[in-house]
Amino acid sequence: MKSGLLFSLALLGASLPTHAQSGPAASDAAVHSIVAGVFTGNSMAQLEHMADTFGARLAATPGYDDAANWAAAQFRSYGIDDVRQESLTVPSTWQRGTASAELVAPLRRALHLQSVGWAPSTPPAGAEGAVVIVSDLAPKALDARADAIRGHIVLLDTDKAFAAGFNQTYADLKAVYPRLRSLGVPLLILPDAVSNNVLGDWTDVDNGDGFIQPLPMAELGMEDALLIRRLLNHGPVRLHAAIQNTIGGPAPVRNVVAELHGSSNNGEWIVVSGHLDTWDMATGAQDNGSGVAMVLDTARVIAALPARPLRSIRFILFTGEEPGVLGSRTYVRQHAGELDHCVAVLNSDNGVGHPKGWKVAGRQDLADALAPIEKTYLAPFGATATSLETTFDTDHAPFYLHGIPAMDLWVDMAHYQDIHHKSSDTFDKIDELTFHADTAVLAIGAYIVANLPHPIAPHIDHAAVAEILKQANLTGYLVAHGDWEP
Repeated sequence: MKSGLLFSLALLGASLPTHAQSGPAASDAAVHSIVAGVFTGNSMAQLEHMADTFGARLAATPGYDDAANWAAAQFRSYGIDDVRQESLTVPSTWQRGTASAELVAPLRRALHLQSVGWAPSTPPAGAEGAVVIVSDLAPKALDARADAIRGHIVLLDTDKAFAAGFNQTYADLKAVYPRLRSLGVPLLILPDAVSNNVLGDWTDVDNGDGFIQPLPMAELGMEDALLIRRLLNHGPVRLHAAIQNTIGGPAPVRNVVAELHGSSNNGEWIVVSGHLDTWDMATGAQDNGSGVAMVLDTARVIAALPARPLRSIRFILFTGEEPGVLGSRTYVRQHAGELDHCVAVLNSDNGVGHPKGWKVAGRQDLADALAPIEKTYLAPFGATATSLETTFDTDHAPFYLHGIPAMDLWVDMAHYQDIHHKSSDTFDKIDELTFHADTAVLAIGAYIVANLPHPIAPHIDHAAVAEILKQANLTGYLVAHGDWEP
């Protein structure tokens, strides 16, 4: 243990409450024990093991299966008896293979290119064609340019195509894929927006359902894309690309679930979650090894308390988040008959950053209910804020669609996109003290919510959820995604 961490822990212990305050019904001694356990535990070693030993953990790959078995064993080692791996089926398996590209005319130059996830391969000899830029995804716009697009490699002008927002354009984007295929487009290219031709931003375009995309798709380095656009100002441009991925049919994957049964017999439970799968460009230390390690450590320190919380806690490591939140969407369907007893969801999938508080998916009543908890127990960590931002980009989302109070751990993400889904998402990017602080916020939050005398907030009905989605401009996206019926 670093001396700086010991000093910080001593200061933190001095600043935590020493007697129960009005609001949450929780044991201050338990909160002190949770914080001490988090800051003196071995969760950093677990995170290092996940990132460096298992590496990339794409769903339905051996790396994921090994990590799932390991995580289940960790839960059991904490004395949690009810540990299971709940199976679901992904409709298609996909693993990245080789990818190469070069300009053919008006000059020859190698390009930086990678396949988009769940996209098919090009023919073995590759795909070659003249490049055309598409900046409007509306069906009428594509129909008007059909002859100009036919048989060409399409370079998507993402700035213009998604000017209204990705969520607002998602339905048109899904419709574009089969339309381009029908026009004989051999390859769709999405330019990255990160300098130095670093790839990662567009390799993970959400296909929503885990099926293979209708046509080969690839991400191109930012500077390479800009070069092509400059060259197009002076005449035709041709390029050649060869992509070979490994594709399979339906396959079983597993959510890892560890249930710590509560001391009450009222049947209520909460979820504490993160996703165990990663994108395949790196080892997923931030996304989402950090969240997994936080969930594991939260389970460890709460299971070690002398008294069980009132409500049961289901610690869940979801699979298939990256290709479209598949694990949590399926879990909600599989457990639909139990959801009335699910009091809240606390999720961690924003990496390691200075803790701010919680995102509450448009629920002002939930924000109000959290305020005394934050003031009483989380102020020493700086986690006293709530955000009403509503997104459908991680595993709390399928639960809030059912009206369940959902909390997503909110941290400073100023530099998160620098490494998100890129080869630089590695263990060395994790700040130890900040990681422990984030874990403490998650663990304290879980313990408090599990022990409140009444649910932290009520379930809301379909109409209330619909209003939140409308305010967040998410309705069209979720309808196209197959998750919402207005």
